Amino acid sequence: MDRQTVYTVRHARPEDVPGARRLILDTLYREFGYGYVPEWHADVVDLQGHYLDHPRHTLLVAVRQGEVVATTALHSTGPAHPPHPREVAERYPDGTTAQLVRVYVRAEHRRHGLARELVRRACAFASAEGGYRCVYLHTNADIPGAEPFWRSLAEEVHDARPTGEHGPGVATVHFEIPLHRPALV
Repeated sequence: MDRQTVYTVRHARPEDVPGARRLILDTLYREFGYGYVPEWHADVVDLQGHYLDHPRHTLLVAVRQGEVVATTALHSTGPAHPPHPREVAERYPDGTTAQLVRVYVRAEHRRHGLARELVRRACAFASAEGGYRCVYLHTNADIPGAEPFWRSLAEEVHDARPTGEHGPGVATVHFEIPLHRPALV
């Protein structure tokens, strides 16, 4: 992480929730272009209950001068079928899958290592929590920089981008990050 710009990276506190929600909704509307979809984004309405109050979930934030400028969340629910392929949903069941979501950084704060640091801390949380087999995530490869970023951290497990024969759709690529557990002494 760039040390010249001072950021505080931490597990979210209740006072971070409004800023985190604002950042997430801004990303959904401005960058993704489809906005809030209740079936996909139910956690955004109740970040406190979904992440802060649940012992196996976490919301991490990067804060600069009192503003939440980046988020990452992790929960214990695997991908749903539909909309995701059945084989992906079966490979990543609820309870043993730590799903990484809401990895968003405000545009003016990118290129400081915030997303990488937040993901590292989320994976450390999942590893320490126990009971998780791996970290799963999916990304929209049409978002500039998303696919190369995830390829630098994770292994592709399924490319679900539509081909000409399937028609238009979201350019989703599914990834896995193995969990590294500390050695037992």
